[in-house]
Amino acid sequence: MSTDPADLSATEAARRIDAGSLHPRDLLEACLDRIAAREDTVRAFAHLDPALARAALARPRDGLLAGLPVGVKDVLDTADQPSEYGSPIWRGHQPRADSFAVAATRGAGGIILGKTVTTEFATRHPGPTTNPHNPAHTPGGSSSGSAAGVAAGFFPLAFGTQTGGSVLRPAAFCGIAGFKPSFGLIHRAGLKVMSESLDTIGVFGRGVADCALLAQAVTGLDLGDPQRATGAAPRLAVCIGPGGDKLAPETLALLEDVATACARAGARIERITLPSAVVAAQEAHPAVMNGEILQALAWERMTHPADISAELTENMNWAAALPAPALAEGRAAFAAGRAAMRELMARYDAILTPSAPGEAPQGLGWTGDSICNALWTAMHGPCISIPAGHGPAGLPMGVQLVGLPGQDRALLGWAGWLEGTLGR
Repeated sequence: MSTDPADLSATEAARRIDAGSLHPRDLLEACLDRIAAREDTVRAFAHLDPALARAALARPRDGLLAGLPVGVKDVLDTADQPSEYGSPIWRGHQPRADSFAVAATRGAGGIILGKTVTTEFATRHPGPTTNPHNPAHTPGGSSSGSAAGVAAGFFPLAFGTQTGGSVLRPAAFCGIAGFKPSFGLIHRAGLKVMSESLDTIGVFGRGVADCALLAQAVTGLDLGDPQRATGAAPRLAVCIGPGGDKLAPETLALLEDVATACARAGARIERITLPSAVVAAQEAHPAVMNGEILQALAWERMTHPADISAELTENMNWAAALPAPALAEGRAAFAAGRAAMRELMARYDAILTPSAPGEAPQGLGWTGDSICNALWTAMHGPCISIPAGHGPAGLPMGVQLVGLPGQDRALLGWAGWLEGTLGR
């Protein structure tokens, strides 16, 4: 087992710092050494200034995150580092203020280590980041640098955002935990918002407890300790989800293996299909997402059209051609789907479903399909991806737990239970 502090989970590093057996300076320098060794290949950072991190560490540190380095996706504003949103249109942009997530992290004693690579405006056009497990493969997106950085040991915690599958999918591809809280749990002030109905700030860590630690630190909510999960076993609805024939055989096999392990550990397992209203919400996702992106990027589209990627331009043109009521109708479909989800989930503690269609695709030109995640983002409830195995190419794979809005603490607890079950 590695003794390098850069390989510690956030919760273990925090425990050692609190006990006096690890100095925050040694943790930071270990992370910087790892970055020096691997960043040329992983390319996780949009901006990195070690002097800023060292200066922050020189000030008194207290709070839940005291001395822990944190990566910040470059769609979240930072007052001391550029925020370029993955677009040449915003190159060199320096915000005056921190986003809420960043300010709250500093307030809890965290060290903002750097800005991590995002796809263009957190949409589809990829940045240069590679998968730490195999640089010939994508790390996923849009939170590419944050997921890859945690997996590579650059920082134990990081922020991402999710509109379709931008936290859950890269977490699965990189073999770490990724948590998308309930919609709005982490305030979006200072986020370059693309979709008012969907954009959710999420977190990455090496395990479930790490994700709970960062989310709790910035919200002030008691999200429990997933490492001390209840001894009871959950009622799980096992669902292939809307992925259907896009799921690789190894993904279907992994889901069945995990369901079997859960049943052996005492979970009540029931296989379900989704109600028609929930399926309709999935079908409405592209109209809502792209319709709201069209509005969010009105200035960029008007003044810098040549600096917007062909993929994003195509999606916005598609949205512009929709009938005027399409956006409102899509939002109404979301609301109906959420109502159907509440009725469905009355019988279950969580839904168990794939995190991604398969392993990380080869190449860096595509960050993967969000078909396993977009629906759950629209449902506004908490979701978490947990490492669960490896595929035929030896790359990580994950499974996802989904809960109802407001049930973040409960879902993290069940995720801790599942993590413990899979680790036995």
